[in-house]
Amino acid sequence: MMRLYSMPSSGNSYKVRLLLALLGRAIETTDVEYLTEALEGAKASGRLPFGKAPVLELDDGRLLPESNAILCWLGEGTGFVPADPFARAEMLSWMFWEQNQHEGVIAVRAALLTYPHRRAQATPDRLAALLDSGHALLQVMEDRLTGREWLVGDGATLADVCLYAYTHTAGERGGFEMARFPSVKAWLARVAALPGYVGLDG
Repeated sequence: MMRLYSMPSSGNSYKVRLLLALLGRAIETTDVEYLTEALEGAKASGRLPFGKAPVLELDDGRLLPESNAILCWLGEGTGFVPADPFARAEMLSWMFWEQNQHEGVIAVRAALLTYPHRRAQATPDRLAALLDSGHALLQVMEDRLTGREWLVGDGATLADVCLYAYTHTAGERGGFEMARFPSVKAWLARVAALPGYVGLDG
């Protein structure tokens, strides 16, 4: 059976666990939370090629790091990857944007406020700048989702799974004003209603 090296508190790890649940796929999981012996052991054993989770270990021992690469591998041949080439490229563009823009602001602000070992970096100026940038990024999603149910096409794709992970905790963990983004909030509810859904702590 495949094994997922997963950081329980991380949205990047959660997005993989969420897709696995939506697909109904069983998998073994090794938790490698921040500042734990399990994390250091996984690094020392070579199970985390880039030094971080998540990493998917395949049945044959091959290791696949990076959350969105794992999503693409798991999603191959499923309804979460559009058959149309342009729609598939659109899906990937949102996934690239998530890692290049969204994650580095939404997730970082939440991390500064959540993890004790990051709090020294949580200066008022930095938190304020991240708040402004995050609201601008959430507005990009709001504009896209106004008048449509999903980010790409007529159904949930990997783009929705990918962006849900950090967006659904942006208010609670990051302090973002989610009431400003009603279309995003409605989209979050649709993702949470998908069959097989599990929450971050599920």
